[in-house]
Amino acid sequence: MISSPDKRSFSHAREAQAGSGSSVRPHHQGIDCPLRTGYAFIVDGHVKTTFAAKASALEADIQLKNRFPRLQVKIYDAENKLSEVIEIARA
Repeated sequence: MISSPDKRSFSHAREAQAGSGSSVRPHHQGIDCPLRTGYAFIVDGHVKTTFAAKASALEADIQLKNRFPRLQVKIYDAENKLSEVIEIARA
């Protein structure tokens, strides 16, 4: 006879593990946390890295757009809560 699989969902298994005294790290850490200062480098809607200075973010943007011109790249200014799409002029 074939035994039936465990019917507990993944979240129940995580809760059981958390309740057993072991520490479970939060799933999202680092860049996924809200950015309060600096600039975020967003590629195709996903935050890839952060920069303290806008010049560094713009330099990374230009380098990536030169290599992969079809990517949608934005620079997000956390203090002003504005995102900016940088277009590179093609000769």
